[in-house]
Amino acid sequence: MAVNKTMEDLAKLAGVSKITVSRALRGSPLVTEETREKVRQIAEAQGYRLNVSARNLRMGRSYSVAVVVEMTPEKGRPMSDPYPLELLGGITQELTTAGYSVVLTSRQLLDTAPVQGADGLILLGQGSHGEAVTALKKRSQPLVVWGAPEAGSDTVVVGSDNRKGGASVAQRFIELGRKKVVFLGDVDHAEVQERCAGFIDALGGLGTVHIMRPKAFTFEAGFDGIDSLLKKKGLSFDGVFAASDLLAMGAIRALAERDVRVPEQVSVIGYDDTPGAVSFVPPLTSVHQYLRDGGVLLAKKMLALLEGQAVASETLPTALIVRAT
Repeated sequence: MAVNKTMEDLAKLAGVSKITVSRALRGSPLVTEETREKVRQIAEAQGYRLNVSARNLRMGRSYSVAVVVEMTPEKGRPMSDPYPLELLGGITQELTTAGYSVVLTSRQLLDTAPVQGADGLILLGQGSHGEAVTALKKRSQPLVVWGAPEAGSDTVVVGSDNRKGGASVAQRFIELGRKKVVFLGDVDHAEVQERCAGFIDALGGLGTVHIMRPKAFTFEAGFDGIDSLLKKKGLSFDGVFAASDLLAMGAIRALAERDVRVPEQVSVIGYDDTPGAVSFVPPLTSVHQYLRDGGVLLAKKMLALLEGQAVASETLPTALIVRAT
């Protein structure tokens, strides 16, 4: 078998340009599948191995993107939760197709070599008071964020329409005649704040809203929040809008343990429409987010930034999925 073939040698054998060989060997979608396969077969037959490090050094790129997850794993909310896995699935699908590797990390590990060497950063979650965004904007790498856009900011943000999501819950409660509602969620987070604001605006004074701000997005936090409210005030509300499905499920359990019937006495609506919402008893009404589509869009925005293109923030729709709560 021949050895020490150069990329130029492969280009001659394949009858294509050197840049086409380079793109084909890293799986770029700019090259047809037929050409990619042809170049790969010739490279294999010639014993050619792409020196990725040398290529990246020449081009000043690592062909990697670091995905920073702003989420502390907890027993009640593990990293295997649909958020962030669905977003990650969409991101990985798009980036690997374009020939980029994905470095999964957290804000605590930003100073590690794989993150520092990445061509760009995708942040999943803005953090309380936008702390995570502020930390990543200090770096020189291109940045795309999953969350809620901030007025006057030049950060590229992809996210769901949280205001409309909140408004859809309010409309449902109005239809059901619910007028004393608890909002359950940490409004220090921009997305949750938008859900709450859209909810209150859409109620239009037709009901009262008591805001509870658990710091976690877990089943336990939802249970503890509603349980403590019931202990203090008894059944002083007829609706609960929770900023996540896990919070909503915990709230329902707390109500059930005090013999409060859902939805006859209290209606409960969650957010995210996770797989567990369907199998929960009773099946949970929830606001659906198109997280996988969001991941694909995040990656597309990043690839465009890396190519020097102008990129704008974008908002995805939401949909209220009505079930039994």
